[in-house]
Amino acid sequence: MKPVKHTSLGPIGTSNPNILVGGTVQTDAPPLSSFFKDLEGPYPTNGWWAPYAAPPGTGTAAGPFPYESSLDGYGVCFGIGRNREFDGTSVKVPTQLDWRASFTEHSGGFDGHKATAFDTQTVTVQYFQGNSSMTAYLVPGSPYMTFKYKSATPLLTTLNGGIKVFNGKTLSVGDTVSGKGTKFTVVDTKGTSYQIYSDSSIKLIAKAENGNKGTLTANGKFTGILRLVMLRDPSHRRLLDAHSTVYPISVSQDYSISGDSGTVTFRWQTKGTGILLMLTWPHHREVFQSPDSPDPSLLSYLTLKGWMYPTLGNTWRLTYKLTTITWNAPRDVDPSCKESVVNGLKYEVDRLDPSQAPAPNEFYFWGGTLAAKSRLALIADHVGRKDLVDPVIKYLKASFEGWFSATNKALPAYETTWGGVINKEGATNVWVDYGNGYYNDHHFHYGYFLHIAAVIAKYDPNWLAQHKEYVTFFARDIINPSTDDPFFPITRCLDWFAGHSWASGIANGAGSRDQESVGEAVNGYYGAMLWATVALDQEHANFARLLLAIEQQAARKYWHLYPSAGKDDPANPYPEAKFRDLITVGNVMDWQTGAWLFWGAEKVQIAAIQILPVTPVNEVMYDAEWVSNVFAYTMPELTNASYADSWKSVIYAAYANANPQEAAAWSANLSDWGSGNTYTNELYFISTRPNPNGQPICGNLPSNPYGNFKIKTTSGKYIISAANGGQLSATANSTNFADVFYSAYVPNAGTLQLARDKQYVTADQSGTYSLSAARTIADTWERFIIRQKIGERQGVYSIKAVSNGKYVRVGGDGSLVNDGAVEKDATGFRFIKA
Repeated sequence: MKPVKHTSLGPIGTSNPNILVGGTVQTDAPPLSSFFKDLEGPYPTNGWWAPYAAPPGTGTAAGPFPYESSLDGYGVCFGIGRNREFDGTSVKVPTQLDWRASFTEHSGGFDGHKATAFDTQTVTVQYFQGNSSMTAYLVPGSPYMTFKYKSATPLLTTLNGGIKVFNGKTLSVGDTVSGKGTKFTVVDTKGTSYQIYSDSSIKLIAKAENGNKGTLTANGKFTGILRLVMLRDPSHRRLLDAHSTVYPISVSQDYSISGDSGTVTFRWQTKGTGILLMLTWPHHREVFQSPDSPDPSLLSYLTLKGWMYPTLGNTWRLTYKLTTITWNAPRDVDPSCKESVVNGLKYEVDRLDPSQAPAPNEFYFWGGTLAAKSRLALIADHVGRKDLVDPVIKYLKASFEGWFSATNKALPAYETTWGGVINKEGATNVWVDYGNGYYNDHHFHYGYFLHIAAVIAKYDPNWLAQHKEYVTFFARDIINPSTDDPFFPITRCLDWFAGHSWASGIANGAGSRDQESVGEAVNGYYGAMLWATVALDQEHANFARLLLAIEQQAARKYWHLYPSAGKDDPANPYPEAKFRDLITVGNVMDWQTGAWLFWGAEKVQIAAIQILPVTPVNEVMYDAEWVSNVFAYTMPELTNASYADSWKSVIYAAYANANPQEAAAWSANLSDWGSGNTYTNELYFISTRPNPNGQPICGNLPSNPYGNFKIKTTSGKYIISAANGGQLSATANSTNFADVFYSAYVPNAGTLQLARDKQYVTADQSGTYSLSAARTIADTWERFIIRQKIGERQGVYSIKAVSNGKYVRVGGDGSLVNDGAVEKDATGFRFIKA
């Protein structure tokens, strides 16, 4: 049996990925064979219910919200967390399991349940024993948990205390009471109330076994429907009663594009009679077209994503504004910046040597680094320097070639048990490539991969023709829209109801769903969109645009924090003002959302990982209010030299959406852009921002003095280099004895080369040794930022060593040492033309 067909868009492809150089492989964490015993793959790996299928099959699933759930040998365990907490860093709604639905005939054998159907949102799980069965329709957004019994004796067991009240009757430990009908109310000893509905009359016997356990058991075998719903407030009973007779069993999805507008349509298939009652999250309500929504006072649940409110009907139409941006920014480079952009472009392209292109030994870091380089070709094209495009493409092709070689360290292979492209080495080692072999982070990894491939293909149609099918396997892995593709699940990472992707796959029993880097999630769909644009067709490019819009909306809704948001605003998922003061979320999980990362605690890291990579398509995500707040919130770290420039660079770039002139000024002080950004891309992005005040964006940005110079301190001493080892000192009293140094361009900085022997001046990272002219090749330690010294006359400069971010001063013995903590510690220097 195949999963339910549910989209209107055809597959990207259907060819077998076994032609990948790594061939086929099997993970050591295959899906439970008993769970999918009657269903064919491929199977979802990153969805909310992955813990049902990933071994051991007992993990807590991220839904079906407002509930969380797990499966054990006897039945479906579920509940709604009622304790929303803020600990100063995170908002948490700890998992609370209230009830287990089962039937008395079941033996408890773990192989006594299976999935009978699944689609993009829902899964149907059946427990069976002989001729008796219980089928659970697990549908996100339904306020009810729905169970269909067939010739089985229902057994409902409390998991969060005993039974205190049943149908208005109070129970003490050991008491048994019964009730007969189609509607029941039960309250546990923790005060949690549930309403129970039956589609036909049934007798339930309540037993308070002890203070921690109670049971509701039917008096005999039953065939029909039981529905349980957590009653948060007695006033909600009326709406729940009115719509208890109709229940969803699955959902189908359609996608339509009209110009720059994309609509996703959800249609729930239902059973029973009446109008379907469902619940919406804030991101739904923002794009929901013509909803029929009762007043929130009639039903509501506070979840981690904010309030879920009621809506009626089995059809939702969610309409998103789609980006019109593809390869480059929608504006030209500001004239005041163009020379600097071109100079940086020439410098960075000149250093791309195809013979030194990195071999792709893993997906993630290779992808981020090469994608940043690929932007150089696009920028060169945009600024009219087509002569600089081809050197970039040759470099990219030289590096990319490793993915087609069976001798490469990292081998793409098709994993056959779940269905997907993985790093072959990672099939049995979760530590390889951040768990790529366990389906972690595929949209992060393959977004970069597809971006690089798309840029090569844009400028080399022969390369595209040769490698189109091969590269397209990676697009199918993350944006497949159709069940007609027999090798890949639909949109592997995207949770259509949650409105965003999950990065976590099947590792550790598919434990808590999470996603840290929403910026890289967006980039996953951007890379796929670029590949579809150049290699596939407009329909699939539009589908990628839609996925991109959904992820960007989620970024603004659930990762960006706004202190200005109203506590009671239904569009605000985070009522806690002190949480919103933290400005940016680091990680969204299924039960907690926090301003933290698994790997870093710096504010600049937490913010930057939600921004990067800096690409033109993200201008809609870098809204002015949020980036201004990020800039102010991270300011103590932005002004501290001990924090890495690589993180600062992406914050400055994003801030340009609010104030491009100020962003350009701050960016001019950077000396490192990290592996995932470049000087050229940084300044290109800043210089193509909206500029409502019309002032030059770059203006008179500071730069090093370039040319041949003799260097003189403000005390009158000239700089000389010792013959032995090249140690620099300010000891010459006359220009006749001063050495000449050639100051050459490096983006935002420069090098100093001793003219008489062509040795570069180097500054030790520790700052404990004197500067010396002792290097034949210039690298990071040989770079210096030379700027007008604050408070001094025009033409007096400070020198900052890039190696450690410290300022150069003259010691008591005349030696030059890079150990000044702040600019005022720096010695003043004059550069005199030689």
